[in-house]
Amino acid sequence: MKAPAHPRHPLSFGNFRAYLLGRLAGVLAQYGMMTVLGWQGYNVARESMSTSGAAAQLGLIGLAQFVPLFFLTPLTGWVADHFDRRTITRLTLALLMTASGLLAFATYEGWVSLHLIFGIAAIVGIARAFNGPAYSALAPNLVPRDVLPHAIAMSSVAWQAGMIIGPALGGYVYAITSWGAYAMASALFAVALAGMLLIGPVPQPPRDTSRHPLRQMIDGLTYVRTNRLVLSTITLDLFAVLLAGATALLPIYARDILKIGSTGLGHLAASPAVGAGIVALFFSFRPMKSEVGLKMLAAVVVFGLATILFGCTAFMPRNIAVEIGIAALLLLGAADMVSVYVRQSLIQLHTPDAMRGRVSSLSQLTISASNELGEAESGFLAALVGPVVAVIGGGIGAIVITILWARLFPELRLARTFDPPDLREADISQEKVL
Repeated sequence: MKAPAHPRHPLSFGNFRAYLLGRLAGVLAQYGMMTVLGWQGYNVARESMSTSGAAAQLGLIGLAQFVPLFFLTPLTGWVADHFDRRTITRLTLALLMTASGLLAFATYEGWVSLHLIFGIAAIVGIARAFNGPAYSALAPNLVPRDVLPHAIAMSSVAWQAGMIIGPALGGYVYAITSWGAYAMASALFAVALAGMLLIGPVPQPPRDTSRHPLRQMIDGLTYVRTNRLVLSTITLDLFAVLLAGATALLPIYARDILKIGSTGLGHLAASPAVGAGIVALFFSFRPMKSEVGLKMLAAVVVFGLATILFGCTAFMPRNIAVEIGIAALLLLGAADMVSVYVRQSLIQLHTPDAMRGRVSSLSQLTISASNELGEAESGFLAALVGPVVAVIGGGIGAIVITILWARLFPELRLARTFDPPDLREADISQEKVL
């Protein structure tokens, strides 16, 4: 008698449904909270500093989140490959829920300060350092291998949607009640924790006890360095988004350039979310199947052009500047979703399970570098040359980097499909490399 076939859709599996719920809620909370941290920190700083001084504080808030992630990355990837990934995510979500709850209480009581904001930003950085690799590496353990490409795509879409919708949600709630934005983040972290608690036992990658942990930590870097397709996708995002950090300067544009306040900040932050949501919905029905490398490169070029257009709104008449700025951010979000969809799928499908935690930690480091370190770079550059020059110059830089990467990494340009290599052969080739 023929064995029943596996369901062909990832949502047919209860563990994956719980994971997807937790993934979306956690990323919504995380990025909403990060945006509110920047907006609140900028406003607190502006009470006693000039615009340039407050812009530098925006950079320091981003740096406070990045530094822990930078130093902990080798450890967190190894931890994700050697311990139960569900336990890691549960503990970090509980920490994030507590931290956001503390900020909600401090804001409500009126004793929030820059020192507290910097401290919470550092806690967020530590939690994310452990949370990200475990989350990313867990998804492929929840479905059969033949369903894996679709599951990874859905996980990537949920992550990107949360990353872009979260800031919009945080901005809107903050406009209504400042402490409510942190309370909402705490509630969403609680939902994410509940989702992770619903996940039953999952297969664990084999633990290598024959080699020193420090050497195993280095293995992830070695694998990325020798796999040029993975290396090119990771580094393209690092340098392109590091330079084109328009969203990091949205508080300055909303308050001092376009003069549209916290409600306007919500509109600006929502625009990339809408663009990304449209693209995510499209991919849900029509997954990308061909010329994935070229489409990723084209998306990053469009991302840079949209950044330049947004920067130029500072020179436009007030009656059209906001509308054009929103349209530019819509396009920016759509292009970013295409890029992330391709990047995450290629990285996960071309990495053996036993290495996914370490490779995911390096991928997260570059994402954080391009976001949080990009915020620091944008804030400091805005303090030096002004926010408008910083945004426009960043968009130009992203385009230049994309053209350069297309020439340096033909593997990316020539990547046709997401077809994963045989995992057994990947494990053998990994052993040869190491």
